[in-house]
This record gives sequence, structure tokens and C-alpha cells, in this order.
Amino acid sequence: MPLNNLQDVYFDQLQDLHSACKQSLEATTELGRAATDKELSEALIAGANGISQGMDKIKSLCSEHDLDPDGEHCKGMEGLVKEARAHGIEQEFGDDAARDAMIITQYQRLVHYALAGYGCVVAFANRLGFDEDGAVLQSMLDETYDGDRRMTEIATRSDGLNKAAA
Repeated sequence: MPLNNLQDVYFDQLQDLHSACKQSLEATTELGRAATDKELSEALIAGANGISQGMDKIKSLCSEHDLDPDGEHCKGMEGLVKEARAHGIEQEFGDDAARDAMIITQYQRLVHYALAGYGCVVAFANRLGFDEDGAVLQSMLDETYDGDRRMTEIATRSDGLNKAAA
């Protein structure tokens, strides 16, 4: 389907975000199981729950616009998930804290991709006058930022995982 205007781009990107969330949900769950630090594992479980709730919200927005939420496959997230599995799960580590530091790295890469997507669809929704969509998507963007900040805090505080891994 040709993308002829901003509304077409917005709808395409909603579907792409749904695909990205679906793929990152599975990877985040796997990273959570692989984490050895309890706080990190709990944060990843919370992240997976947030992703699942986000998928439901995106699905609802798609439904309101008569879109199939599964109408796109996000190749960008596909690559990031492949990297997350290779480096955070399949990679051999001699130290649990080093694995946990890598898990945070891989999770944040997934999250930063989502942040870019959410930021764009918020701007598109607002420009198009889809105020309710914009408000829902802004709350999802804010929650995603909160999860990213939590990971940074787990990694970098004075008794954090980066210190343990060093």
C-alpha cells in the first residue's frame, strides 16, 4: 500500500510498533529468565508486563482506525531481538554480573528502538488531530522512558551491576 500522507504513515507505524512490541515481549521475557540479579529480573518482568499492556493499547488504537495490528512486520526489532538473544542469552559468561550487565545493554537497545517509534507516532497523532490516540501513546512513551531509567539506575548506582561486573 502506498503511503500518500501523514495519516498513512501514522497507521503504518502503529502496525510496525505492534510488531516491534510483540517481538520484544518474547525477548524481554527470555532476558528476565536469564538474569541472575533479583532486582534486574523483577524489572524485566515489569518491562514485559508493560510491553504486553502497550500491545493491547496499540491493538485498540488500530481497531479504532479499522487497521489490522498484525499488518506489518518490524525488521528493525527482528534484528535487535536476534542480537539480544545472541549477546544476552546464548553468549557464554564466566561471571553472572557480567551477563546481567549485558542483559541490561541488550534490553535498553530494544527499549530505545521503541522510544523512537513511540515518539514518532505521538507526534503524528497530535499533528493529525487524533488527540485521544496522542494521549494514550504519550503515556506509553512516558512509561517506556521510566523503564529505561530504571535499568540505568540498576546498572549505575554505587552498588549497581556495573560495579559488580567490573
